[in-house]
Amino acid sequence: MALLEVRGLDVHYGAIHALKGVNITVEEKQIVTLIGANGAGKSTTLRAVSGLVKPSAGTITFDGKSIAGLAPHKILRLGLAQVPEGRGIFPNLTVDENLDLGAFARADRKNVAGDLERVFALFPRLKERRNQRAGTLSGGEQQMLAIGRALLARPRLLLLDEPSLGLAPQLVQTIFKIIREINASGTTIFLVEQNAHMALRVAHRAYVLEVGSVVMQGDAKQLAASDEVKKAYLGIA
Repeated sequence: MALLEVRGLDVHYGAIHALKGVNITVEEKQIVTLIGANGAGKSTTLRAVSGLVKPSAGTITFDGKSIAGLAPHKILRLGLAQVPEGRGIFPNLTVDENLDLGAFARADRKNVAGDLERVFALFPRLKERRNQRAGTLSGGEQQMLAIGRALLARPRLLLLDEPSLGLAPQLVQTIFKIIREINASGTTIFLVEQNAHMALRVAHRAYVLEVGSVVMQGDAKQLAASDEVKKAYLGIA
């Protein structure tokens, strides 16, 4: 059984039909990526899965349980955490305080300290800046903080929305290396990313979204090699 199953997902924003019959499967321990142009509906798909947007039709099943329309905090407690586009950190709180908020829903408080150390092992820069206000961090450090905060919820499925957005090329490489490490440690990842080249390099499986509909899907390496994807998303004629 897949960890996440999205079937026939429709989302409307008023008269705008943002998602049209979207089907996506995320197997446990995989990295699955959703690529597409701006406005294709990639972020809307993640927001529907995490409960921030209510579907108008379709089903969303996580670990065999229906979660479509469930409140976001209830979805979080089931083991699904999202890193939003734009990071969503609290700028006036310290790094430590932001990270602690990631663990707010956990009942196993005794294990939080160990998970915090694992986050610091992934992101040594955050450890150096524990008492610094998050708003004073660089863009790359804020992205690390947003990912670290989500990991402190100890998710089985991590939703990443445009993690490379606005970052310098060197930092993009670092973020994607860390995404691989998080997945290698056992966390399943559903990645929305405009940098199709990097996304297809790290993912096991990929879906291509155009104007709210899935138009291609398959093994990420095979999609990266397809002439259609090369031309439309990788800038290769």
